[in-house]
Amino acid sequence: MKKTLLLMISLVVLAGGSYAQKLKGSDTMLPLSQKEAETFMKEGRGNVTVTGGGSGVGFTALIDGTTEIAQASRAIKMDEKLKLTEAGISYKEVIAAYDALAMVVNPSNSINELTREQLEGIYTGKIKNWKEVGGANLQIVVYTRETSSGTYEFVKTSVLKNKNFASSALSMPATGAIIQSVSQTKGAIGYVGLAYVNKEVKALKVSYDKGKNFIAPSIATAMNKTYPITRPLYYYYNTKVTKKVMPYINYVLSPEGQQIVLKVGYVPLSK
Repeated sequence: MKKTLLLMISLVVLAGGSYAQKLKGSDTMLPLSQKEAETFMKEGRGNVTVTGGGSGVGFTALIDGTTEIAQASRAIKMDEKLKLTEAGISYKEVIAAYDALAMVVNPSNSINELTREQLEGIYTGKIKNWKEVGGANLQIVVYTRETSSGTYEFVKTSVLKNKNFASSALSMPATGAIIQSVSQTKGAIGYVGLAYVNKEVKALKVSYDKGKNFIAPSIATAMNKTYPITRPLYYYYNTKVTKKVMPYINYVLSPEGQQIVLKVGYVPLSK
């Protein structure tokens, strides 16, 4: 009788937690996934835990089986694909939303706009003082994300055109740390997802046509594709757990989930 009761309790627990899942990875996606998960659970659809650490951390967790969904602010790399294949894991890629990547400076900085070429010069260390781009005589302090970050990879590809960051660039473990550091350092510059921009920092207008047009990062300019530094945000999952993760994935992609994308400060998949 005792064994039968224990078996029944176990089945109930398993049934109740059948859609429990873990999300891990991109810090850029953290506010979005946390809000989606919060609403998803409030509606009694299942249990979801969300942690950050960077896109690379998410892919590592997917490879070693410690997460069901890897959240990433960049596409999967070839070496990560190979590791998944070696681990016998077949995966699916889903675009959950889009993001405008903002270049941010301290609010006291007189600079309001920069070209891609100027940004490249600053991040690679060729431009070291704000006076070189029309600002005050003040040393530039560059903040960047650590190499496991998808945002780091995206900036290196899109802004630096695959050139290396300056050796003097200060690597931060999370997006929130960049916001805090830039807000406290007069000569600072950094980059963050649009949803992280607040009054403690100033987002710059950016030109990708050598100064002809400077566009501010916003949901509107990302949606109409006039802001040049935009990117997709991804979920990757093991196909073996498709049944387990699809309720959450479908929720994020639903009209209700995409409204949350907009409210949190990201760019929905369609208007």
